Amino acid sequence: MCDYALHNRCCKLTPNAGTVSRELKKSLSNGLTEFAIYMTENQKKTIYDIATRVGASPSTVSAALNGTWKKRRISAATAEKIIEVARDYGYSANLQARALRTSRSGLVALLVPEYNRFFSSIAQTFSREVRARGQCPVIISTARNPEEERATVADLMSWSIDAIFFVGSVAPDALSLQCQAAGVAHVFVDQPCALAPSVVTDSRNGAAILTREILASMGPVGTGPRDTVYFLGGDQSLPSTANRIEGFRDAMYAHVGRVEPTQIMASTYDMDVATQTITALYHRLGGLPRGLFINSDSVFEGALRFLATLPQEELAACAIGCFDYEPLGQLLRFPVHMMRQRHKMLVQRAFALLEANSPPVVEMVQPEFYPALLPNLSRK
Repeated sequence: MCDYALHNRCCKLTPNAGTVSRELKKSLSNGLTEFAIYMTENQKKTIYDIATRVGASPSTVSAALNGTWKKRRISAATAEKIIEVARDYGYSANLQARALRTSRSGLVALLVPEYNRFFSSIAQTFSREVRARGQCPVIISTARNPEEERATVADLMSWSIDAIFFVGSVAPDALSLQCQAAGVAHVFVDQPCALAPSVVTDSRNGAAILTREILASMGPVGTGPRDTVYFLGGDQSLPSTANRIEGFRDAMYAHVGRVEPTQIMASTYDMDVATQTITALYHRLGGLPRGLFINSDSVFEGALRFLATLPQEELAACAIGCFDYEPLGQLLRFPVHMMRQRHKMLVQRAFALLEANSPPVVEMVQPEFYPALLPNLSRK
């Protein structure tokens, strides 16, 4: 068969071969174009894309995203616009790569003793503040263990951590020296430190207010072992508890002129120990005392395990106050005065001190008093 005949035969078998070839080329061309557009629209955005969108320089975008915009005197409006566009783009920096280039990771750490209501509220506010600055929060519980605190700080430093917020730390001075040696910015919350800026609740004044309210709810104070107020829970070696005990004593001395050592039962925040302590006190006194000052929500939870087993008339005869805020406490079958620590203000002031490169200072934040709802009012 000649070449011409073969060509004609093939054309008969595939009469639209030329058309098919042209359509295939066109389809491939269109597909490649669409793929290129897809890749362009869906590839990871960079600070240069954000800069183009906002109309700012890449350095301004970088400063807004790493939280240094205030030092660069960039307006808050510009920084907020950049952060908003970055979120729209789903922008995220490669933290390890950035750490290698700049010795900054974009990570900011919070060390807390435990995850009770107060410390969890601190952690939530901290996380929002860090993300608003274009950084990444790292939250770790160290269980009030000084060796765990030290080891955790060492691990964080290996990641070129930008800053560390310490909350309720056991050994603040040692941790500050460890951070200073590595050049890591740090601040203390709910725990004063002689070597670094600190923001704490005014526990002494708050405890005095709470104690006075407990005493006012009791009426006239007698002389028997049950006719007074007992301080339950906390660790006297920690400044927060020590200051609350001082506030408790201030109010007791002003009201009745005395405080017996047996009235203060503060060795730990452990809720199991709180249950055991209130149970032992009840049996030793032959009933509940006229007043109870409960130090922290974890101690309150431990005490409730025993208090919930008592009849209504016994609970109603005891004036109770808690130095922490528990919203569900207002639904209990007995009234509880509460002193709420302002976790948002504590964290915000800590950021302000850190960003201002503050010298060692102790800034006080006043707590808020929430009076008990009387049972007859709560039932209406």
